[in-house]
Amino acid sequence: MGRKGSPRSPQAEGGSRAASPPSPLWALPEELLLLICSYLDAQALGRLAQVCRRLRFLSGRDLLWRRIARGCLNSGFTQLGTDLAAGIPVKERVKVSQNWRHGRCRRETVLKWKCNLMPWMELDGEYLYLSQAENIQAYHLCAEGTGLQRHPQAIFSGHQEDVCRFVLVNSHIVSGGGDGSIVLHKIHGSYSVKFSAHEQEVNCVDFQGGLIVSGSRDRTAKVWSLSVGRVGQCLHTVQTEDRVWSIAISPLLSGQLLTCLGTDFHHGAGVLDVFYETPSLLLSCGYDTYIRYWDIRTSTRKCVQEWEEPHDSALYCIRSDKNHMIASGSSYYGVVRLWDKRQTRCLQSFHLSSPTSSPVYCLRFSTTHLYAALASALHVLDFTAS
Repeated sequence: MGRKGSPRSPQAEGGSRAASPPSPLWALPEELLLLICSYLDAQALGRLAQVCRRLRFLSGRDLLWRRIARGCLNSGFTQLGTDLAAGIPVKERVKVSQNWRHGRCRRETVLKWKCNLMPWMELDGEYLYLSQAENIQAYHLCAEGTGLQRHPQAIFSGHQEDVCRFVLVNSHIVSGGGDGSIVLHKIHGSYSVKFSAHEQEVNCVDFQGGLIVSGSRDRTAKVWSLSVGRVGQCLHTVQTEDRVWSIAISPLLSGQLLTCLGTDFHHGAGVLDVFYETPSLLLSCGYDTYIRYWDIRTSTRKCVQEWEEPHDSALYCIRSDKNHMIASGSSYYGVVRLWDKRQTRCLQSFHLSSPTSSPVYCLRFSTTHLYAALASALHVLDFTAS
C-alpha cells in the first residue's frame, strides 16, 4: 500500500493564497489617521514607520513631528512656534537634536591665523562672515556645512584699526572699529558709508530700521540716523558710568533708553553680550560668570532665571535657539557650553583650546553646526555625525 500523502496547501490546490481583507485602518480618511498618530511620541512614530511603506510615509509627515520638535533642543522652532529652518524635514531635525542634547558631534578646525585676534562673526545662509583685524571676510560654507572655502569670496574694509564687532541685517554690514568709526557696507553692491562716532574704540554696534546704536570705551552709547540726508547724524547720546561692551536694539525699535536692567550688580560685573529672543525676553552674560534671563514685562530690577558658569569664568558671548537651548563661550580654555533652560546645570561642555588658553570671543550655530571663534582659529562642531 502506498503511503498516504499529506494534505495539500491552498497554494498547491489553486495557486496563490487569497488576499487578506484590507485593514479597517486604511478606510479612515488621512486626516483621522494623522490625528491618531499625533498622540504618539518619537519612539512610537519610529516603530510605526517600520510596519509598511504607507505608514512610513505617514509617520514622517512634518505635521506629526512639529509638536515633538518644539520640545527639543535647537530644532529650529522658537518658543512661539515660528519655524526658523523651513525646508529641512522636521523628523531629521528631531534626530539631530538628540545629538545636541547628548554632545555627540565631530570637531574640526576650519581656519587658522598666525597672530592672536578678537574675531567676531555672523551666519547668513550659505555664508559665514568673520572679522579678522581691520577687515570682514565672507566665506562660503561647503555643501555639508562643515568646512569653508579657504579663500573668502568678499572682503569688506574701511577701518584703520581692528574691527571690534559688527552686525549683519537686511543685506547690510554695520561695524565698529578701534579707530572710533562706524562703517556701513551693502553686501550686494559697492555702497558704503563711514563716519566718526566716538572718541575711543567702538566696542559694539547694532542696526535696525534705519537706526544704528553704538557703545564705546568713552562711556557713551549713541543712536545714529541712516535716513536720507541725515546719515551719520547723532540723534541721542546716553552717558554711562563705565565702558559700554555690549548693545542691542529692542525689536520694538523705540530709539529711546527705556530702563536699566538689574540693581544689585557688583562693581566690574560688566555685560559682554546681549541677545533678544522676543521684544520682552532677552539674555545677558558677562564678567560675573552668570547667564541671566530677563522678562521686562514682569521686572527690570531682577531677572527671572539665571545660570552660573561652573568654573568661575567670564562669559564672552551667548546665543539661544529662541526656545530651550543656550550656547555660551567662556574666557578660559575655549570652553563652549550648552544649556537647557529647563535645567539648572550645564548640559554639555566642549573644550576647544588646548594646551594654550583662549577665550571664545564669538559663537553662532544652525540646527546642525556650531561655529566658535577663538584667538587664533575658527572651530566647528558638526552635530549631524552620530
